[in-house]
Amino acid sequence: MKTQILTLFFVVGAAIQPQDQAQAQVVGRAAAGTYFSNESREPAAVSDQDHYLAIHAGQFTESSSWEWGQHERAEKTGNYSVGVTYRVEKYNNLMDLNIRVEVDEYNVVGEKPFKLSFMPVITFPDAASKFPLYFGAGAGAGVFFRQVKDESFISFDYQLLLGARFFDIYENAGFFIETGLKNHLLLTTSGQFNGVFLSAGAVFTF
Repeated sequence: MKTQILTLFFVVGAAIQPQDQAQAQVVGRAAAGTYFSNESREPAAVSDQDHYLAIHAGQFTESSSWEWGQHERAEKTGNYSVGVTYRVEKYNNLMDLNIRVEVDEYNVVGEKPFKLSFMPVITFPDAASKFPLYFGAGAGAGVFFRQVKDESFISFDYQLLLGARFFDIYENAGFFIETGLKNHLLLTTSGQFNGVFLSAGAVFTF
């Protein structure tokens, strides 16, 4: 009787042991596969290959102009601004080279000059770093579609900017806020404009 009981335990143990070992191996491999899987790693908000597009609108909080439609200095001559910024490429592995196209309206001697500006803008750090704060600078050309009489229709534009951006708030869309200096010099006449701006908008990666 004892011999039969020992034989039964031996047969049951032999049948159960391989199943437990196989189950342990499956669990171990699955865990390792999950650990090393690319899906378990959080992707960067913006990779070097992603497209980066920002749409923004704002206004001048402070502004002044000199010899633009008048000989003396004038205050509060900046109105609003709308624009688009597109990242062209990563520059020097640290910064982004962007193209910014903007439309600005002004208030000068009772008239409302209207200008389109086009400028390259360098921002640091690059968007792929996912760091929310950034600063940058840009310079380019402006063309007035509506201008004060006897003033230049072409200007030299330059900007200094500081901003905060937040990617992927909803799928591939986020938002940003930006402030800085936005100035221009009229090329064929002596007028100039200096302004402090505040703008906000949406940022898209695709």
